[in-house]
Amino acid sequence: MDRLTAMQTFVRVVESGSFTAVAREMHSTQSAVSKQVAALERQLGARLLSRSTRSLALTEEGERYFEQARRLVAEIAEAEASLRRGEQQLTGWLRVAASVGFGRLRVLPLVQQFMAQHPGVRIDLRLHDGFIDLVEHGIDLAVRIGELADSSLVARRVATSRRAVLVSRRYLQSLPRALRTPRTPEDLQQLDCIVYTELATGNAWRFIAGPGAPVAAGTEVTLRAQGSFQTNSTEAVRAAVLAGMGIGYVPTWLLAEELATGEVRQLLPHWAAPALPLHLVSPAQRRQSAKVRAFSDHLAAAWAE
Repeated sequence: MDRLTAMQTFVRVVESGSFTAVAREMHSTQSAVSKQVAALERQLGARLLSRSTRSLALTEEGERYFEQARRLVAEIAEAEASLRRGEQQLTGWLRVAASVGFGRLRVLPLVQQFMAQHPGVRIDLRLHDGFIDLVEHGIDLAVRIGELADSSLVARRVATSRRAVLVSRRYLQSLPRALRTPRTPEDLQQLDCIVYTELATGNAWRFIAGPGAPVAAGTEVTLRAQGSFQTNSTEAVRAAVLAGMGIGYVPTWLLAEELATGEVRQLLPHWAAPALPLHLVSPAQRRQSAKVRAFSDHLAAAWAE
């Protein structure tokens, strides 16, 4: 038995709470992962996990061993990373998470660039709209847009995501002429709003008046958006706006190309929607490897531009 490999496997099983999840990560089987942990228990002469059909729990011996094993695994990974930094080589898997729309439009092109610069790195890009547990899924680095509620994460703020009310020419042309140029957020109540349900504020669309607005600059207005279509997918919001199903309160990167060509236009240009912070986050339990730091720097540099 390879003691180190078995120890790494045990640590990931505890972190994720699942033999199946670790088997997927390792491109192995649940049986093979279970056998590795069982072999480690035999080698140590102690039962580390209490297993049932639905859950895993650490035994008292397992709790003591887990803390030491996790620290040792992290130190070995850091030692290897330090050696690779000295050789200016990055290798191995990097697991990255992002929302579906942002991942496809803004992360994937940078993944391609990074892999071309570091051919020894392999990247597993996980795209989800909604919350995922970074430890459970073995994520090394995640991109999160919005204010962070989980203080246990190691976070690096790298940019902001600007939002606006965007509409396709198709939908705009279907409206009576008097509705095509709303002047205040309240005017949007006459239009069909596409609601993104994963937004932390729900259907509350907030605006701040700027120069040129028909009210004093700095005036804040919150609209409770209503419409006939809502979704938990940024990709579906994008598709719905382009299909002329209504207006979207969306990050401008989601429809940047269409804004540039004029296929999509911005409503209420004199009203600003509060921008959202964009963070790169990692689990606090893990020390960042050289490749995680390098990829984080790569993303930050690109978005700073």
